[in-house]
Amino acid sequence: MMATENERGQCMIARPNSIRNVAWAVLRDGTARRHVYRRDVDIFLDNGRVTEIAPAGARATGPGEQALDGRDMLVMPGLVNIHSHPSTEPGYRGVREDHGVPEHQMTGLMERLQAFKLDDEGRRAALHLSYSEMMRCGTTTACDITVPFEGWVETMAASGVRFYVAPTFAESRWGMSAPQTVTWPWDEAAGRASFAKAQRTMDDADSHNSGRLKSMVFPAQIDTVGRELFVEARQLAHRTGRPFSTHIAQSVVEVREMIRRHNMTPIQWAAEIGLLARDTILAHCILLDDHPQIAWHTSKDLDLMAAAGVSVAHCPQPFARYGLALNHFGRYRAAGVNMGFGTDCAPHNLIEEMRLAIHFGRAMSRQIGSIDTASAFEAATFGGAAALGRDDLGYIGPGGAADLVLVALDHPLMQPARDPLRSLVFHAADRAVRTVMVAGEIVFDQGQPLTLDPAGAAGRLAEAQARMMRDTTRHDYRGRPGEEIAPTSLPVC
Repeated sequence: MMATENERGQCMIARPNSIRNVAWAVLRDGTARRHVYRRDVDIFLDNGRVTEIAPAGARATGPGEQALDGRDMLVMPGLVNIHSHPSTEPGYRGVREDHGVPEHQMTGLMERLQAFKLDDEGRRAALHLSYSEMMRCGTTTACDITVPFEGWVETMAASGVRFYVAPTFAESRWGMSAPQTVTWPWDEAAGRASFAKAQRTMDDADSHNSGRLKSMVFPAQIDTVGRELFVEARQLAHRTGRPFSTHIAQSVVEVREMIRRHNMTPIQWAAEIGLLARDTILAHCILLDDHPQIAWHTSKDLDLMAAAGVSVAHCPQPFARYGLALNHFGRYRAAGVNMGFGTDCAPHNLIEEMRLAIHFGRAMSRQIGSIDTASAFEAATFGGAAALGRDDLGYIGPGGAADLVLVALDHPLMQPARDPLRSLVFHAADRAVRTVMVAGEIVFDQGQPLTLDPAGAAGRLAEAQARMMRDTTRHDYRGRPGEEIAPTSLPVC
């Protein structure tokens, strides 16, 4: 990786071994799962790890030391994104923001996925945009969930970010026969083939020479995979030590269908067949049995989750677009459920997800103390790391990974910098992020990823989106053009 020049005209070393004179640092409080601020410190790095944190200037500059300047900077741990769809979501920009189906309790999920198909060229372009967005907001570890395609794993490795490769597999898919009717056509042979392909992809990721890729077992959705395949997937995760995840309790349509099939909620069925465990990440998990939009006759989903020690990947943005919210973040944490964050849709901005989680958590609970900046930031760091079974991520401290984010305190939206995390989460977000390091190596600097081409990818994605919008007539159950399914916000005259 080549050095770059920052706005102060300094040469940015690819692998610095210290950050000197850091104005503010977010550090681990001993061995506790808690962050604290420290002022005026030097942070020392070696072999991709943090080795020492000392008062600024207490240790003389060593021979050959290559230092970054931490003046006017907040240094914080890299964020951990435990759920994302980078290969498709940028292709829906301008398409999905206002799209929803009233007959599906406002979600547009099923209609959109049966109608809009981004081709592989578009998906490859989307990766460059998504991974750049992730770095721009300080994400250093992410879970990428998709149906495998050529170039996917190699682009992850080239980005420099730590990735958990999560190739999906399923025995069914969503279809429609009318606005009020979702169908689940089943093909067990195709499901088995996709499971085999996913296993090959996971093996490739785990053995990749970049050293920054690991894998995750990800049956696609609780309603598109049958009991037998779910149990096999769960056993694979246990046997290989991989995290296990699936989409669950994400739409009223899904919950009602699972109740129709099994006379129990998706969470209760997952518990019955043995899917819930400490290494399980439940993606979204909004619609529990006692959620106001479900109001099932039981009230035990949350207790089942807490007893099993599962984690939840909370992605507030896409559901807020449908008028749906978790009920509520503070309640899940108080019950003992480990909470982490993901970016289910574009932009892949984990800082914005934290802010939305705070706003909606307070609105749903009617309590300002149900979620605050500290608890949201802990979920985006410690929570994500715990979900992945990583004790080296999500904090800055001796022995921890040197996955670090430098935030410019002199950015106008960070001023006054009385409480830098509040300024970042509520005001500046990605606009103040200057430098991102993974394993001690700079991968993003001055607004640009060092190994990706988001500008070139944007044009290719626009062309692919145009093809996707044109081709909906071949996929949609009513043969509608894309402009009819998702018209522009204003008429084009």
